Formats: sequence, C-alpha cells, structure tokens
Amino acid sequence: MDFCSIASGSSGNCIFVGTDHTSVLIDAGISGKRVTAGLHSIGRKPEELDGILITHEHSDHIKGLGVLARKYGIPVYCSAGTKKAMLDQNMLGKVDAALFHEIVPEANFCLKELEICPFRVSHDAAEPLAYRLSGGGKSVAVATDLGYYDDYIVGYLKALDAVLIESNHDVNMLQVGTYPYYLKQRILGFKGHLSNDNAGRLLGEILHENMKAVMLGHLSKENNYEALALATVCSEITMGDNPFRADDFPIQIAKRDEPTQLIAV
Repeated sequence: MDFCSIASGSSGNCIFVGTDHTSVLIDAGISGKRVTAGLHSIGRKPEELDGILITHEHSDHIKGLGVLARKYGIPVYCSAGTKKAMLDQNMLGKVDAALFHEIVPEANFCLKELEICPFRVSHDAAEPLAYRLSGGGKSVAVATDLGYYDDYIVGYLKALDAVLIESNHDVNMLQVGTYPYYLKQRILGFKGHLSNDNAGRLLGEILHENMKAVMLGHLSKENNYEALALATVCSEITMGDNPFRADDFPIQIAKRDEPTQLIAV
C-alpha cells in the first residue's frame, strides 16, 4: 500500500492512498491543477482514481473537488451531512449527482482492493469523518480536523502501518497571536483542531513497534511552524506513558505546498 500527502495544511489538504490496482484521494482541498501535478510526481494519474473520500465541506478540503469530479468522472464518497452542506451551499458547481455516494460512519465499504472505514470526528462541520483504509494486510489512516480525541478515536487508530495525524497549532502561539477571540476559542474548542501537544499524546496511545511512518499534518500557517510541531510531538511521545521514544519512528511533516515522498507500507 502506498501513502502520500500531496498537500496538508490550513490552506489545503489532499492525501493519496493506493495499491497496485486501486487509487483514492482523501480530500481535494487544493486546485485540480495542483492535485494533478502531485499525482504525476508519484507516478499516478487523476483519471486512474477510483474515488475521492471527503472528510467535510470546508473549502480547504474540497476546493478542487468539483473540477476533478467533472473532468474525470471520479466518484465522491462522503457522509449525508457533508453532501447536503456542499450542495446546499453550491460549493462545487455542477457535478453529476450519480457521482455522489453517501457513506455511514463505522460502516465499512470496499473500493476494489481497499476496505475503507469512515469514523466520526468532532469538528464544526455538518457531519465530519476521518478514514482508515486497509488492503493487502496493511492499514493506514488520516485523522485531521478533530477538536479532541477519545477512546473511540484511539480504537480506530490502533495497529496501523502508517498514519497522518493533525498537529494544527501551538497553544501559546495561538493565544498570543492576532486571531480574534472567537476564532481562538473555536480552534481550542471541542469542535476545533488538535494542538501539537495533543497530537503527541494521541500518538503515544497508538504507536507500536511495527508502525512504519508517521506524518504530522494540517499545520496552521499562522499559529505553528514545522520545527515546533515536530519538537513538541516528539517530546510528548518520549516523555509520555508509553514504552517508546520518538526517535524509534520516522516522523515527518506533511508539507503545505509540496508532496511528501511516496511511502510504501
């Protein structure tokens, strides 16, 4: 199974997961042109995609969705609430209704070689989801845009081979930054985003000796920076109540403006 972040950050998100015969995106929150270029950089093509899995309707997750779906006829998978929000707000332009497939949290479904498990997250969107994908005895997951995590979330992130976890903000940077008070409260709230500290604590609960890759994603441009996110997460792992040190695992930042290297797990 192959895993790659084409883009991840507060300005746009798009993650690729694929096998030899199946390819999907999780979100398309950058331009169709950038998605296409990112796929080409890892030897894939948009016309080969078997589906786009949408986490929720915010623009940094669906910006290029309408263009890609129209141009290539790619099926779109999302919750009923997300579909309604996108269509009611006319966020995609004209897209063939037959391309939309409503999915249900915790109800697994298959796209060719991939088994996909959508699960609920807490965020200020209509019906947001995260995804765990399995195939060929391997599993990866993408979990961003979650205000908090609990045993339910941890359960879906156990025994993975690779994971992309939100590490959105540094709490101190956010608190003293220029954002208005209401926005700071939104980000810090139960329907907001996961901080660097909480990302590290979550990883401390799901890491195991066979974890092959960890990516930190959805970093805020204004309230975080790569070295700080990495240092904070690594400190939480190493100092936390788990048997591992951060340097036991390859941990990298999913870049805002460029694809990561393709990870084979």
